[in-house]
Amino acid sequence: MKKALLFVLIASLVVTGLFAQGAKEQAVKSEKEIVILVKSMGNAFFDAVFKGSQEAAAELGGIKTTYMGPPQATAEGQIEIIETLIAQRVAGIAISANDADALIPVTKKAMAAGIKVISFDSGINVGGRIVDLLPSNAELIGRQQIQLAAELTGSKGDVAVLSASAQATNQNLWINWMKEEIKDAKYANMKLVEVVYGDDAPDKSYREAVSLMQKYPNLKAIICPTTVGLLATAQAVKDAGKAGIVEVTGLGLPSEMKGYILDGTCRQMALWNPVDLGYTSTYILNGLIDGTVKGAAGESIPAGRMNSMKVEKDGIIFMGYPYVFNKDNVEQFTF
Repeated sequence: MKKALLFVLIASLVVTGLFAQGAKEQAVKSEKEIVILVKSMGNAFFDAVFKGSQEAAAELGGIKTTYMGPPQATAEGQIEIIETLIAQRVAGIAISANDADALIPVTKKAMAAGIKVISFDSGINVGGRIVDLLPSNAELIGRQQIQLAAELTGSKGDVAVLSASAQATNQNLWINWMKEEIKDAKYANMKLVEVVYGDDAPDKSYREAVSLMQKYPNLKAIICPTTVGLLATAQAVKDAGKAGIVEVTGLGLPSEMKGYILDGTCRQMALWNPVDLGYTSTYILNGLIDGTVKGAAGESIPAGRMNSMKVEKDGIIFMGYPYVFNKDNVEQFTF
């Protein structure tokens, strides 16, 4: 009799333990797993993006956000990661794409598996995502880059562009608008001599900047619409002893560029807040996963402290406008 009671007690404990374990696993599974998939790891811009995602996840609750990216900024590296995420059945992926078209087959596969896919910062073309969150209007960003360079050079001399990769969607859009802006008669004494690519690799960007200075003796400014390229170019110009001779401007992180701004190597630059990009992307994914929004044109998607994000034609969402940083304000925005 005692043995029977002992067996019943043990069996009861085992069942209770299994039930508790199952409940715990169910609670974990109830979390919405989302991934911030960036162009490459080791980029401070994307580190800040993920901080924003973590902030939004904490506000919303029930979200597990993960930060991923390939070692180098390649479409192949991102495709491999997405295939893994499909197998893991994550709930959503926000992607800063290394190629607007190359990712479409695998992101279509992800969406067919029930994963909500959006792009941000550097978009995936229509068909490969639900919405594309752009940090600002491409025309405004591109035109502003030329305007910043013109202010620094007195609208005179040769200027060059040092971009990320030749396939980066956002970079190419901005560069096209730079080319349009510089056609204006007020830039008659400025010439855009070349666009080069540093592939968002610090060493290659540095070498490309050095090459530009050697190739163009009348070079007055290098425009870098990429945070990695801007940082590397500022160092290259400083090392060459050409600070104030070759102006450096573009899109940069205050935390990285503060020293160069204060010493005059880069007297002004612009950027949106990358924290807000990650924050807004996470709110958008949350709404899509919950089914409270669809990402249709004309729809407004709640985004916490960023208010509502309006979806435009082709699923485009514009977040905000670039802010100009200089020696008078950079220290206020170091993060």
